[in-house]
Amino acid sequence: MAVLDEGFATRLRMATRDEHERAERSVFVEALLDGRLGRAAYAGLLGQTYLFYEVLEDAGESWRGDPVIGEFVIDGLLRRDSLARDLAYLSGPNWRDAVTPLPATLSYVDRLKEVCFSDRGAFVAHHYTRYLGDLSGGQVIRRRMREVYGLDDDGVRFYVFDLIPKAKPFRDHYRSLLDGAPWRDGEREALIGEANVAFRLNRAVFDDLTTVYCR
Repeated sequence: MAVLDEGFATRLRMATRDEHERAERSVFVEALLDGRLGRAAYAGLLGQTYLFYEVLEDAGESWRGDPVIGEFVIDGLLRRDSLARDLAYLSGPNWRDAVTPLPATLSYVDRLKEVCFSDRGAFVAHHYTRYLGDLSGGQVIRRRMREVYGLDDDGVRFYVFDLIPKAKPFRDHYRSLLDGAPWRDGEREALIGEANVAFRLNRAVFDDLTTVYCR
């Protein structure tokens, strides 16, 4: 039985707080939430996001049978199909043809491919930054997209976690996984470092989206 490390989830959250907050203060995100952009910008965000999740969820499948990391591969979190439905609604059935990866997205995807299929801590670092962020902070975006851009269920399915009815108990469960995993020496520090890399990569994508849509 794994030795419980009660403090790691809290340590991870605190050690990534600055990078997380920098990403949240993106010019693009603020303009989108204020209603100063439009559906095309929102679809642009979802298109880039689909490219991240496509790789991350392929990596998750490769870890599904792992006795430790497989616990993090939770079907209720999977977002690729919801993103595809939203993009089909917003951009039409040929939406994939319109998704061109931005330079920062290519860097993000390259990093996911580099580390997430072979390094279990790196996979969890990217898994943590993406899924818990969308489960929590993503709900703010969902509400604003409904209010500002007139989107109801269609168009915001990405932020609807049907199989996770209550976010807080789930977040507590996820943090217990972080705390209880039998991390090897040095893995916690490496995971924290990679989570900060993930936040920086995400912020760079927001910067690219700012260049495209905030003119």
